[in-house]
Amino acid sequence: MIGRRTIDGFPALTLAPDEGGGVEAAFVPGAGMVGCSLRHHGEELLGQRGGLATYVGERSTMGIPLLHPWANRLAGAQFSVAGGHVDLDAALPSPSVDASGLPIHGLLAAVGGWRLERHEAQDGGGTLAASFDFADHPELVAAFPFPHELLVEATLSGETLTVTTTVRASGPTPVPISFGYHPYLRLPGVPRSDWEIEVPVTERLKLDSRMLPTGEREPVDVESGPLGGRTFDDAYRAPEGRAPFVLAGGDRRIELSLGPGYPYAQVYAPADDAVIAFEPMTAPTNALVAGGVDLPIVEPGGRYMAVFSITVRG
Repeated sequence: MIGRRTIDGFPALTLAPDEGGGVEAAFVPGAGMVGCSLRHHGEELLGQRGGLATYVGERSTMGIPLLHPWANRLAGAQFSVAGGHVDLDAALPSPSVDASGLPIHGLLAAVGGWRLERHEAQDGGGTLAASFDFADHPELVAAFPFPHELLVEATLSGETLTVTTTVRASGPTPVPISFGYHPYLRLPGVPRSDWEIEVPVTERLKLDSRMLPTGEREPVDVESGPLGGRTFDDAYRAPEGRAPFVLAGGDRRIELSLGPGYPYAQVYAPADDAVIAFEPMTAPTNALVAGGVDLPIVEPGGRYMAVFSITVRG
């Protein structure tokens, strides 16, 4: 079942099960194709943080934002990669920066220009797809000179939302791939300290004082159980066998699974906000600058597809 509703004054497109109730997802193609709501029996499961209006006005993250053409932060604003020279100082608007002044979260936060491809009902839910032609935006190509097309498809089937992102190299140059998402999850009515988590990773990427990978890695075993007072801002290899990240409590269980195209993940759980983000990543943080075998490159005419899903039980 498909529908429309207004969220913070913005028109959102919705997907929901045929029988009503259960899970309802909402996206706003006109604001960067952000996933702005995921409700389960009427209760919001996505961290709204500053809300959709703040996301659009200040490009602060909320909900399920797409971070493209890079996720998290970069070591600098100017560098060469895949035969091209990136100059983020040429971007309009300028990218956001973190506390260290590093460019963060890509260039497409809340950006307009997305084209609705389809919004269709299907058995058990519906599908929403929107595309963005990067090459049609000179202010973006000036900063990231790699023409490409993006297609984001969100499908709700029963209790599972699946998000598939495809990049097609539409110009004469290869395209480096380093995008990701930040699904900010929460459990309404359950204290943060009582949230039960499962983080089934075995390898952590060591980070320096600026939260950039050093190139070193170490084995890790994250204890399952109550989140308690623990905080996270850590980078990992994706779980083996596609084992899901889990947030559970209050008779509700949320599973986030990484499918093809996401060999890395970040986990973010700050002390000052009742959210936890299990972040799908196509490459490690700073891969655009660092290069190497961990940075996928799509040749002209080729495609890169990445899939993750969120399943809500209870």
